[in-house]
Amino acid sequence: MPRDNMASLIQRVARQARITFRSPAGPAFGENLHRLQQLLDEVRAEDLHLAPRGPSAAAAAAGGGPPWAGVVPPVSYMHICETESFSMGVFLLRSGACIPLHDHPGMNGMLKVLYGTLRIACMDTLPAGAAGAAAAPPLPAAGSGPCLRALFRSRQHYTPASPPCLLSPHTDNLHQIDAVDGPAAFLDILAPPYDPQHGRDCHYYRLLEGQPAGAEPPALPREVWLVETPQASDFWCGGEPYPGPRVCL
Repeated sequence: MPRDNMASLIQRVARQARITFRSPAGPAFGENLHRLQQLLDEVRAEDLHLAPRGPSAAAAAAGGGPPWAGVVPPVSYMHICETESFSMGVFLLRSGACIPLHDHPGMNGMLKVLYGTLRIACMDTLPAGAAGAAAAPPLPAAGSGPCLRALFRSRQHYTPASPPCLLSPHTDNLHQIDAVDGPAAFLDILAPPYDPQHGRDCHYYRLLEGQPAGAEPPALPREVWLVETPQASDFWCGGEPYPGPRVCL
């Protein structure tokens, strides 16, 4: 059953996020981030009025135009709140769905699994001319985007019992998210929000090694090469209403 104080908890999460990300370069940022992480770790699916499921038919109507019109998307998003400094919402993934490898330019992020199991592969970008650079890979197919070096840092499973998964502008800023063994959902905070007009557009990548980021990799961490790609044709994100306690900022 939902806890009686959940409305105040999700409100406190939002309020703490606003405090934390209002001054990400301030002296109290580390302490504020830790407090936000503690609050986020308390959130459970039932407290947001969610039961385990994938995206609903309602998300199909918000999934965009052809070829996706009327098709239930692999992923949907429930918007909770947004300010200039952060956004917060819930992502729902059907069983086997994948949010492809992507970046968060200049952004911090926190991800808390609400139900199901997520496999998250995390990477850092590396300077192209740094010492010890791996040999350049074979050229990607014609029409592909630029290549970049990255450090494949980790590939872990997250459940509701796991602490939040964190990313920063320089650490674990690229990740791929796969739902395994059933549908999954996670509460997501990004700071600041995506904004192409301010250089914070989302870019997608794939490994230039034959194996996708979600596949079992060799020993980690290790250097890899990535190539920028368009959004995959089988990935899109619909929208559906957030059923949980209202948040006011």
